[in-house]
Amino acid sequence: MPMLPLSPTAADLIVGGLRAHGVDTVFGLPGVQTYDLFDSLARAGDIRVIGARHEQTVAYMAFGYAQATGRTGVYTVVPGPGVLNASAAMVSAHGASAPVLCLTSEIPRAYLGRGLGHLHEMPDQLATLRTITKWSALVEHPAEVPDAVATAFREAAGGRPRPVSLAVPWDVLGMRAPAEVAGPLPLPRPIVDPDAVAAAAELLAGAKHPMIMVGGGARHAAAAVRALAERLQAPVVPFRGGRGIVGDDHPLGFTCVSGFERWPETDVVIGIGSRMELSWFRWPEKPAGLKTILLDIDPRQATRLAADVAIVADAGDAAAALADAVSPQRTDRTAEFTALKAKVAERFADVGPELEYLRAIRDVLPRDGFFVEEICQVGFASYFGFEVYTPRTFVTCGHQGTLGFGYPTALGVQAAFPGRPVVSVAGDGGFMFAAQELATAVQYGLNVVAVVFDNGYYGNVHLDQERLFEGRALGGRLHNPDFARLAETFGALGLTARTPHDLRGALDKAFASGRPALVHVPCDLGVGASPWKYLMPKSDRS
Repeated sequence: MPMLPLSPTAADLIVGGLRAHGVDTVFGLPGVQTYDLFDSLARAGDIRVIGARHEQTVAYMAFGYAQATGRTGVYTVVPGPGVLNASAAMVSAHGASAPVLCLTSEIPRAYLGRGLGHLHEMPDQLATLRTITKWSALVEHPAEVPDAVATAFREAAGGRPRPVSLAVPWDVLGMRAPAEVAGPLPLPRPIVDPDAVAAAAELLAGAKHPMIMVGGGARHAAAAVRALAERLQAPVVPFRGGRGIVGDDHPLGFTCVSGFERWPETDVVIGIGSRMELSWFRWPEKPAGLKTILLDIDPRQATRLAADVAIVADAGDAAAALADAVSPQRTDRTAEFTALKAKVAERFADVGPELEYLRAIRDVLPRDGFFVEEICQVGFASYFGFEVYTPRTFVTCGHQGTLGFGYPTALGVQAAFPGRPVVSVAGDGGFMFAAQELATAVQYGLNVVAVVFDNGYYGNVHLDQERLFEGRALGGRLHNPDFARLAETFGALGLTARTPHDLRGALDKAFASGRPALVHVPCDLGVGASPWKYLMPKSDRS
């Protein structure tokens, strides 16, 4: 008598769900509680699995994948310590509104909630995850897996994107049940309220100097944002996540520094997919009579930002509707804005060599290449000193400012776009958080070029301590390896550049090599002004 086919395991149903949602890459570090999931991935064979040397870095790789593509990045780690190791990346994804899915496990069901101290047991893993995710679930039977996977993807990408997690206990992942994979669920898309659009248009009708602030929530809406800006002749100002929505080579494409120059005259500010941090923290002295219009899919933002008019909708839908509703295009301000941007660029030249190094990178990196910032002097300067032309090519951690995120995030970007150049900048302190992932880059052919600026300090911290505490500074001095030699020991290309001119040549060589590479840039501490001079509230600029 012929044998009936076996029902799928919970792990098989997870993998089937990943496939149904178009997942092509999973970043993961296996452990005993997730063996069945990795075996299912191995048997499936059509989803690439990229390992790493730390649970935090696989989560950052998923974050980088999500930031670069706009699709959900997926990673898997063991429960307990694995989840906690990866939590910094989850918090980063939450802060940057990035869709990331954590697939993890749990202790066996018989021990849940008993506090006996089973391997990798946490007091309440699900409760912990719910504090840093948009949605989290624990599934205790294979038949529940398909719906849970579909829900996880809907929650990650629907509305305001955010990280999510799904845990299946150790003893359930290998359990079988006669269940079928569920396909993608429809994503919620609010209808644009015509009354809100009319109210916004009325505010703009009398505005002489409108400004648009954009964030990561508007990256997919670049065409609609640009059309609205051109109709209003309004500068488009990002801080980090919105860079490239209107390119820096467009007359209306401003940076946070050139935008600050226009702030005192602004009478209506339009926030699109943005937390508008510039208006409530970086530039706290609001112009008299300023009105705020908010276009955001998250209804809670209107209350948080005290908007005069809120259009709760997809950024592209709302911007297109508002562009149609406002008065005909205004007098062209290209000459005025071009001159203003040039004047501001001359003023912040005192930042020093950071800008020269950024120009060297921009000269070599193609327009569609990716630049991944980091929490360091060069990273801070890049917020306004590195030209960006298209959305998602400037990859940032957002407001969490998580030191060490840059290099592993860049590996995730490269995994998503293997044919496009990726440059990661970092200070010596931040790079060492994930220096071991040079091994991962070589193993999987992730040809990121890491540019490591080495001044022997946590530079911005040291400068701040000296400035604030009468020259006293503690804990910021670093003992470093020879970074170029370190790269070579992992099988990557190691280079050294002592000037911006050298950096141009090193980047050319690195891109031509077709290998992962590291360019070591020895540099002096404290040359020029701290880039924070142009990023902090006016009262703190000194």
